[in-house]
Amino acid sequence: MVPTRHYAQWAWSFGALVLVAMGAHLLITNEQFQWDVVGKYLFSPVILKGVRLTLELTVISMAIGVTLGIVLAVMRTSNGRLLQTVSAGYLWFFRGTPLLVQLIFWFNLGALLPELSLGIPFGPSFASWETNSVISPLMAALLGLGLNEAAYMAEVVRAGLLSVDEGQSEAAQALGMKPALTLRRIVLPQAMRVIIPPTGSRTIQMLKTSSLVSVLALPELLHSAQVVYSRTFQTIPLLVVASIWYLLFTTVLSAVQRRIEAHYARGSSRYAPDENRTWKNVRARLSRRQPTDTDPTEVHDD
Repeated sequence: MVPTRHYAQWAWSFGALVLVAMGAHLLITNEQFQWDVVGKYLFSPVILKGVRLTLELTVISMAIGVTLGIVLAVMRTSNGRLLQTVSAGYLWFFRGTPLLVQLIFWFNLGALLPELSLGIPFGPSFASWETNSVISPLMAALLGLGLNEAAYMAEVVRAGLLSVDEGQSEAAQALGMKPALTLRRIVLPQAMRVIIPPTGSRTIQMLKTSSLVSVLALPELLHSAQVVYSRTFQTIPLLVVASIWYLLFTTVLSAVQRRIEAHYARGSSRYAPDENRTWKNVRARLSRRQPTDTDPTEVHDD
């Protein structure tokens, strides 16, 4: 049998190798990267402060997005026409307008509503606050990121809920379980296999999207780097510093995502077993076979 020659695969591999070599040569030989400056500011207090705020924005915004997204997904899949309409309208608005526009809108909410009041609708108010004192840059960032993320997480959760067979809910109702308990104990655990992968991707996306709040002068990672290079004029090294931190966190989040996916994928036939481990099991079973004196398939000559 003549082995197949994959000339196209070799050509693509060679081209990729050349590109990697060129990139490594550029990183090493180009003095404009100023790696000594990168090492100087990588763990500087102003950068670490921005790193901490970026993580806080990511965690809190994703918590808002996931919680509200579950509520919107349940509303979207309910039998109530009004709940479906409200959920669909929310998704239409927040997915149809750019996130940057939403962030700027929340930051300038005081121009639309000078005061925020608490009271009876269309009636007297019990308490009121100045909008600019309530909607700080941090609050505007959390509202913009969290509410926008909820619109996308609602579709992720809805896809997970629809992936669960209706017979599961019917069986739970036959056992006397209430709808809320059925959702929490039966439907959601099974839907997690579908929900987890895109949720992990959305979390990584949120980490990088948080850089948009730099337009609100909020000292997250990118804005902290901008503050430094606006003073030192060392733009490229500070951007490299920010990129290193982003790459570090996305790598960690990707590893965590894989572990969570593996946890919820246990027992699922959709995930093929490891080939090396399977081949080892086959060889072990073959080695345990006892040899026989005669082979029924053997042909004897008289």
